[in-house]
Amino acid sequence: MKAPAVRRLMAVILVLAGLAAYAGSFRGPFTYDDAGSILENRSIRHLGDLGAVLHPPFAGGQTVGGRPILNLSLALNYAISGPAVWSYHAGNLLIHLLAGLALFGIVRRTLERAPGDGGPLPPAVLGGLVALLWTVHPLQTEAVTYTIQRAESLMGLFFLLTLYSFIRHAESPPGAGGARAAWAVAAVAACAAGMATKEVMVAAPLLVLLYDRAFLAGSFRGAWAARRGCHGGLAATWLLLGALMLGTHNRGGSIGFGNGVPWWAYALTQFPALVRYLRLSVWPHPLIFDYGTLWIRGAGEVVPAAVMIGLLLGLTVAATCGRRHRALGFLGCWFFLILAPTSSVIPGTTQMIVEHRMYLPLAAVWALLVLALAEAARRAGGRVILVCCAVCLPLAAAYGILTFRRNAVYGSDLRLWRDTVARRPAAARPHGYLGAVLLKSGDAAGAWEQYATAARLDPGYPQAHNGLGTLLLRAGRTDEAIAEYLRAVATAPRYAEAQYNLGLALLAAGRADEAVAHERAALAARPDYPDALNTLGSAFFKLGQPAAAATSYQQAVALEPADAASRNNFGIALAHAGRLREAAAQLQEAVRLRPGDAAIRESLARVQAARDAAAP
Repeated sequence: MKAPAVRRLMAVILVLAGLAAYAGSFRGPFTYDDAGSILENRSIRHLGDLGAVLHPPFAGGQTVGGRPILNLSLALNYAISGPAVWSYHAGNLLIHLLAGLALFGIVRRTLERAPGDGGPLPPAVLGGLVALLWTVHPLQTEAVTYTIQRAESLMGLFFLLTLYSFIRHAESPPGAGGARAAWAVAAVAACAAGMATKEVMVAAPLLVLLYDRAFLAGSFRGAWAARRGCHGGLAATWLLLGALMLGTHNRGGSIGFGNGVPWWAYALTQFPALVRYLRLSVWPHPLIFDYGTLWIRGAGEVVPAAVMIGLLLGLTVAATCGRRHRALGFLGCWFFLILAPTSSVIPGTTQMIVEHRMYLPLAAVWALLVLALAEAARRAGGRVILVCCAVCLPLAAAYGILTFRRNAVYGSDLRLWRDTVARRPAAARPHGYLGAVLLKSGDAAGAWEQYATAARLDPGYPQAHNGLGTLLLRAGRTDEAIAEYLRAVATAPRYAEAQYNLGLALLAAGRADEAVAHERAALAARPDYPDALNTLGSAFFKLGQPAAAATSYQQAVALEPADAASRNNFGIALAHAGRLREAAAQLQEAVRLRPGDAAIRESLARVQAARDAAAP
């Protein structure tokens, strides 16, 4: 079979295998950070308002802050399906398949430049096997099926497109003119888009330079002399990333040295984390959606892992600096540099182990393993192509089946969090999120058990106390609920939901002045919070300040124009402020939105009667 036909065949196999592995992913609901980043993200609701779309907020659980291209992709999905989840999953899978094809192109073109045109195994086959194993690997499910982790997969696509475009730029002969320049522009544009998608893209310009030195120019000086314009353009995209980071103050303090996690404690956890990533790359079991916060309790937990990672890092440095094994050095650099922003001394979040971080590094692992298999078969004198296909294709099929089964776990919030709790019973956060799912489903007893377990495992876990407070408030135990909410906000003052709930409980207890302070704290953390605005308006109303109440209700209506309750509240406050005509207009709209609500109709009738009585 001729080379073009082999390339097309491998590309078709890759796409069909990816579609089969993720065929069940479309049933998965929004979960975890999806709520804040998609369902409560008002900046994606109007695609035509590009100013809002490209300046996403960073508040409470919103992953989109400082990531305008990620937010734009979500706005495109919202324009297609609104809050219906199917188009988001379709978008994620499309991104993943395109990334797999880009990886295929990178590996194939790199091997085509190797001595002997790839040896006894066609570069298209070898590149296809690497990309196939990477695409269907179950470790990728978190970056593909967990909707908002499009941040990782979309950044990964731009990362791969940056390198692919650079390779095409380098391959274009000097006399190609427009084509050569176009590929350089494409590389820089992809790199800039990646910087505006997720901060891990910071490694791309450096890895492109290392690729040039290892596979093309032979030295840094030669790489710079031959392609300084493209390398300079790639480096310039760091300025964009820096501006975006400054604009979100290190993503709202969730990363960097000011997030409450000591750098040394975080760094110690990363040695066993990296070892785990490597093990999961080959043996992807068990996969865990949320590991919770991990801390090292003794030297025995970290020393063996530190020795192993130190050895691999040393070999990477030696291969990179030497002359004979620069390809291996590049693969090691790909692994370590991409993980460096989240797996170094700089704390990323309280999530010390996160499986979606392996989205791109996994490519280096499988490129190394497939190349090693091919080299072993060649040295043994066997048919390299038969050996590689005999090993890799069944393995890809097994990985694809595991991916399909893992996607079934994502098919239900309850299933996902029960699976996570079963695998991490000593971690507080999975219990807390399972409690939230059970509470939403109406299982108050089950929710209480999970929240209480989370609070016992981590007394400082604010979500557990917020959940317990909600259950107590629903049971009419207002004072106990207030105590739980106070515990939550004492640990996390910018926890908007807990501040809102505390204000709600204080209002129910007749402490409207205190409720005002906590609703304002909720709005300081999350300005686009209509529930907090409504409760703030109710507190002002109780305090005899109808004008202030009307202002709060008006802001709530501006955020949610179709919410009949907010319009009803706004209308009543306007009426008490003497603005009867405006009050009637709001209540008429509330009746239109909810025609069967007798209380709203009664409010409208009273206002109309008062307006008629006041008419001359």
